[in-house]
Amino acid sequence: MANNTIEITDANFEQVIATDQPVLVDFWAPWCGPCLMVGPVVEELAGELKDKAVVGKLNVDDNPNVAAKFGIRSIPTLLVLKNGEVVEKQVGVASKGALEKMLLQHA
Repeated sequence: MANNTIEITDANFEQVIATDQPVLVDFWAPWCGPCLMVGPVVEELAGELKDKAVVGKLNVDDNPNVAAKFGIRSIPTLLVLKNGEVVEKQVGVASKGALEKMLLQHA
């Protein structure tokens, strides 16, 4: 796992989202080809937006509870949460620009 993103788990999820900043959660799995395509983009955003947003990745195989809570059926799914509520949702691969815009409009 890359250095800029936070590894989000069922155990730390509530703690990670307890912030004033928007939180981008990348729901992924290591066997998912499209997830591996979007992973480096998410990592870049984490580095570039570290003062404006929290960016993390949640492995759905290892952390089924949070994935179930949000009804994640397809991966990659990227959610932007603000004050614990989902404010944006992207299913499938998206460009860096689209993800950045999605996140920054809630910063």
